[in-house]
Order: sequence, then C-alpha cells, then structure tokens
Amino acid sequence: MTRTRKEELVAEMTAEFKDAGAIIVCDYKGMTVENLEIVRNLAKDEDTKVQVVKNKLARIALKNAGCEDVEFTDTNLVIWGDAQVTPCKIADKAATDFTDSFSIKTGLIKGEVADMATINAMAKLPTRDVLLGMLLNVWNAPVQNFTIGMDALSRKLEEEA
Repeated sequence: MTRTRKEELVAEMTAEFKDAGAIIVCDYKGMTVENLEIVRNLAKDEDTKVQVVKNKLARIALKNAGCEDVEFTDTNLVIWGDAQVTPCKIADKAATDFTDSFSIKTGLIKGEVADMATINAMAKLPTRDVLLGMLLNVWNAPVQNFTIGMDALSRKLEEEA
C-alpha cells in the first residue's frame, strides 16, 4: 500500500469516525473468508461499515477524529455506524455465531471507550425502528380500543332493535 493510499484511507476513516455513534474493535483471527463475508453482509444490510484495518492507521484515524485512544494489537476488524446500537448488535451476533474465531476486544461509544458490559447491553437494546413501532403501538391502543368498543355497542343496539 502506497503512502498516498494510506493517507487517503486515514482521511476517509477519520471523517467517518467523527460521525460514528459506535465503533467496535473485534478480533477475527482464524475466521474463514466465508464467515467474514457473512459479517460484512450483516453490516451492509444495516448500513454499517466493516473494515479490516492496519493498527497504526486505525489509531491515527481515531486520534484525528477526537476519540479516546484505543490499544490495537494483533488482527483487528472495525465495525462502525451512525447508530450506537447497530454496530454493537452486529458484533455481538458475530461473536455468538463464530465463538471460536471472532471476539469483541473493545469499543467506542460517542468517541469514549466503553467496557464490555456496556457493549453487550447496547447489543440487547431494540433498534430505533423497533422502538418507534412500540411507541406507535402504545399511541394506537386507546383509539383501537375505543373503535372496538363502539363497534360492539352498535352491534348490541342493532340486535336489540
């Protein structure tokens, strides 16, 4: 990889890390290409990015983005996205599916280092769309119950008449 390509890569990652809600660093040592593609497809479906990065380049990009310093060792796969929950969910699913070759090392939430308990808790949370659906369901319930009651009342009055 040439120096100019490395500089371009660092600039791209810096811009994306600045806007990222969560950045999860994972170890993928021993993972097959097919399994790595499964993780990439999971991320692609959720508009989340996955990239195998060189340790030094990732450290520079995080520093330029204003994030806390993270120690990079061995092989690293970085998962990041605009939402905070989605990258955590993808990393947790991959760690569950490929226990022998994939593990979460660390993560950054809003630019600050998060412990494993926080990352696992974020992975268990529902996504924004699911939360909106739950909220709409709660708002819809009184109207739905009212219409069911009015329908039952009209049927009862028709039977009596």
